[in-house]
Amino acid sequence: MSERLVIDPITRIEGHLRIEAQMKDGAIAEAYSAGTMVRGIELILRGRDPRDAWAYAQRICGVCTVVHAIASVRAVEDALKYPIPQNAELIRNLMIGAQYIHDHVMHFYHLHALDWVDVVSALKADPKATSGLAQSISSHPLSSPGYFADVQKRLKAFVETGKLGIFQNGYWGHPAYRLPPEANLMAVAHYLEALGWQRDVVALHAILGGKNPHPNFVVGGAPIAISIYPNHPGRGKGPHYRGGQGGTALDVTGLARIQEVIRSMKSFVDQVYVPDTLAIAGFYKDWFKQGEGLGNFLCYGDLPAKGLGDTASFLFPRGAILDRDLTRIHEVDLNADDQIQEYIAHSWYDYAGGRDQGLHPYKGETKLDYTGPKPPFAHLPVEKAYSWLKSPRWKGRAMEVGPLARVLMLYAKGHEPTQELVGMALKKLDLPVAALYSTLGRTAARTLETKILVDAMQGWYDQLVANIKAGDVATFNEALWDPATWPRKAQGVGFMEAPRGGLAHWIVIEDQQIANYQAVVPSTWNAGPRDPAGKSGAYEAALKGHAVHDPKQPIEVLRTIHSFDPCIACAVHLVDENAAAYETRVL
Repeated sequence: MSERLVIDPITRIEGHLRIEAQMKDGAIAEAYSAGTMVRGIELILRGRDPRDAWAYAQRICGVCTVVHAIASVRAVEDALKYPIPQNAELIRNLMIGAQYIHDHVMHFYHLHALDWVDVVSALKADPKATSGLAQSISSHPLSSPGYFADVQKRLKAFVETGKLGIFQNGYWGHPAYRLPPEANLMAVAHYLEALGWQRDVVALHAILGGKNPHPNFVVGGAPIAISIYPNHPGRGKGPHYRGGQGGTALDVTGLARIQEVIRSMKSFVDQVYVPDTLAIAGFYKDWFKQGEGLGNFLCYGDLPAKGLGDTASFLFPRGAILDRDLTRIHEVDLNADDQIQEYIAHSWYDYAGGRDQGLHPYKGETKLDYTGPKPPFAHLPVEKAYSWLKSPRWKGRAMEVGPLARVLMLYAKGHEPTQELVGMALKKLDLPVAALYSTLGRTAARTLETKILVDAMQGWYDQLVANIKAGDVATFNEALWDPATWPRKAQGVGFMEAPRGGLAHWIVIEDQQIANYQAVVPSTWNAGPRDPAGKSGAYEAALKGHAVHDPKQPIEVLRTIHSFDPCIACAVHLVDENAAAYETRVL
């Protein structure tokens, strides 16, 4: 029996994503991933001052509020060969690290955990037994029977109102849920804790970037001056300097607050996030055997110790892994015309040279060409164009980007903390390294990566403090701020490893204005449609072969798609008012 499963949109993600699955005998024979909105930021940026690009590009997403700004300022700096002070690099690393840690924790508890945790089942839990479970896996102080009884009471009152909000359409009671009630109650308690925890964590962005979401940035450095004097209103020069306004400089008070935030991050990751991931994964070990997909992984690299020009100093290494072969890391060149290219054979765009060619982003085109049926429609025209996402390829290969790619790269490169963490997790779960190539392997990699980052945060903070104590307070380089000093034509790429994977912005500058701008984002790599050769993207490949117990409650599809942490708003931005209604249906 063959039927088409349609999920539009996949819920608990950022943006609009439609998944269609061709079913055969209760399993997914083929899957199709479609971004259902247009992203037009490239068109908006043409003709603008390159120094302003970050403020527009940052609004590509409301979740990753740092990453597009970082990629944008780095693109301009690369094009103009514009070095920045070490303090600015450290400040950026701290802001990027905070984004990762906040984003990964929020994803696990608020976007993905509910694929594994039955909220309603928590009402049947014994708070005393829940306390015993929690204390057996962690030293987290909030683990008494009274604490869990109080959480259960709050949950019961919430459920009895009938106004369940985001819990309204959960597949509660689905046989795919396996956690005992006590584990469900523990997870729900930590879900609620994480909501409060994030309020403190984002303070780091407010201190270093003025606000959150969408902190401030500046081409040439960091948007904050450093004061070596207590209560000094601000020091330094440049467009980021706001002398005379109290609290605009980073002083001893701000540094002390940053240290508090780092400690709070580390405590939650060590005592809650890591133990919860391992505990929940232990009940779903069969999910370490499905959901891999491509077997090809790509990293741009990020978090430099000695500037972006020294890739050997990156915490996250650059490279590509093909066909699961961890013994060979392939070199990646972001400027090479024949490496990264975007295809549109199954996308609603057009290229001047034809729809089957691939274009490097420096030569990228953003010409909208919707050829699909008028919404609402029964199913995607998958034999033609069916998505507003393009299909990025590296040397013609579909690649997965994200935490799993980075952890595999660190592991293959011999990064000792990563190898120790992976070894610890696999030993606890009694699994081989090959288990990482899976839906839960992807989720576990995100957790282990967070542990690596939260430990690195202290090192960046300590180096920044040491620089300040040594008298180095530079955060901005004014050398190339005047456009009169720029070459008539320049191009550059700003890359970074965003929480969801490799992100890069390519810019072409002519006569001091943006002539072309192209962003290739993580969810385009992972969620893109088939290319001219018919090769699936990461989402499509990962879903193939999944058994679906109940097509009307396709939790199996959600588990694998959510393991990538989709952020479709990064890829698409405008939706027709007559677009298909939100639904899950079988045709």
